[in-house]
Amino acid sequence: MTRRYENAKRIAALDPERDHLEIYQISSGLDFPWDYTRALEFALFRTYCVPSISALLAATGEFRDRPQKRYDDTALLMAEIAAHGYDSPRGKEALKVVNRAHGRYAISNNDMLYVLSTFIYDPLDWLDRYGWRPLHVNERLAAFHYYSEVGRRMGIRDIPAGFEAFKAFKAAYEKTNFVYSGTNRKIGEYTVELFAGWFPSFLRPAARLGVRGMLDEAMLRAFGFQPAPRWVPALAEASLKARAAGVRLLPPRRISRLAVEPGNRTYPGYPDGINVSDLGPPPAPADLPAEHLRRG
Repeated sequence: MTRRYENAKRIAALDPERDHLEIYQISSGLDFPWDYTRALEFALFRTYCVPSISALLAATGEFRDRPQKRYDDTALLMAEIAAHGYDSPRGKEALKVVNRAHGRYAISNNDMLYVLSTFIYDPLDWLDRYGWRPLHVNERLAAFHYYSEVGRRMGIRDIPAGFEAFKAFKAAYEKTNFVYSGTNRKIGEYTVELFAGWFPSFLRPAARLGVRGMLDEAMLRAFGFQPAPRWVPALAEASLKARAAGVRLLPPRRISRLAVEPGNRTYPGYPDGINVSDLGPPPAPADLPAEHLRRG
């Protein structure tokens, strides 16, 4: 059993600022790969509660026409940066693709800051509830330092200087910007259907209900979704905690799951035969309203 916690002991011996990349790689790639994947799915879902974000996503048509590709592109690009490091050749190439995609559009710095904050705090919140072991403080701080460095390389300005300050920014932003809009609902519905589509047809109604059961009250209001019956989130919570209890009994993972997705739906066999530059969205549609395009 002591071997199961060897990565946690390794993390405890590292410096969360100096060694943030190594800590993040251990945590997200070795100890909690499944949890990080699920948590980041819901982190992105959370950002669609913001009308300025959902309006742009609706205007591009990517969620309507290619929701799976957009999901896979985002997940793989972020995994490439984490797996190889933001200053590695593959990490730099992934950041180049991300920055090129964002650079086409008129996205406010605060919206970019908010999306960045969800990548830090939503996985930590998930792991506090459903992780198979408690998080070490170094994992929390390393996530903050890691994404702060990623954010700087994305040209995001005014990143708060401390863990608690950035967390406070996230809470204040959500309080102000989580309001219902028609585009929130549209992108939310596309996303629910994306998640449901991963299951056989006879299970999709249950999957749709399960997704709604995982959303908090603020998200439900912003999407205009009806809450699921009380037993749904209770069952989901019990299932995730039971999974954590089972994972706790497994031996430690030796091979990182970061950026290794041979079963990827858009890029089968990834990363074999696929370049980082192959990822990312197409150019902005010709009929995109000018208000969504970056000027100059």
